[in-house]
Amino acid sequence: MLFYRAALDLSRPTLTFVADLVREHRSRIGSRWRALSPQRQALLVHLRHNDTFARLAAAFGIGTATAHRYVTEVIALLADLAPDLRKAMRIAQRKAYVILDGTLAPTDRLSGPNDRLYYSGKHHRHGVNIQFLTGPHGEPIWASPVLPGSTHDLTAARVHGIIDALTSRAIACYADKGYVGAGGAIGTPYKRKKGRKIGTRKKLFNRHHAQTRALGEQGAATLKSWHILRKARCSPSRMTTIVQAILTLHHQAR
Repeated sequence: MLFYRAALDLSRPTLTFVADLVREHRSRIGSRWRALSPQRQALLVHLRHNDTFARLAAAFGIGTATAHRYVTEVIALLADLAPDLRKAMRIAQRKAYVILDGTLAPTDRLSGPNDRLYYSGKHHRHGVNIQFLTGPHGEPIWASPVLPGSTHDLTAARVHGIIDALTSRAIACYADKGYVGAGGAIGTPYKRKKGRKIGTRKKLFNRHHAQTRALGEQGAATLKSWHILRKARCSPSRMTTIVQAILTLHHQAR
């Protein structure tokens, strides 16, 4: 019997959940035979440890192209179940407040004229911008489709409609200085103007704001616990589906 350690840190219920998705999909499309059982295909998914398709293929005794096809299929099935912004707002309305933040998921599969679009001057590396919302305790609620790494967080939030969605529902939201000027329901810290000092009252506000918002960093840490978001070897065009699949797995594991 062959054991593969890459996904063993996921719970048995999560593995069963993914295997059931695969089983239902195969029944729906009328797939008669596969090289791996639904459970083995579920175990194959490499998001947690970001193994190469060549290593996965060798470990499971299948071809590299087959490994790629199986993993891509499961990721798509999971991504379809991720909460969209409308559903995320319904969840957020049950929270005392939410925290908005952004993170860069580095990627190295870049070439051509769009190369510079994906370069983040803030992080000094190529990647994609991911916006996410967390609850008061740092639990991820929603993650956005990806944008090129050069996109400013405030611009990304506006593109995704996050600010309007939160404001229209009067959902209190904390965000860092990258969102100053967002307006609406987005609360941001005071920025010191050039040549001026911040008053005592504003300093106290900023301290409280930072303490509250710091829990949102746990959301980024949760996402980055999936190693594929630490450095993806795939095209940026695949990253949205991957992020949504991870969000589904996170919600399932809770």
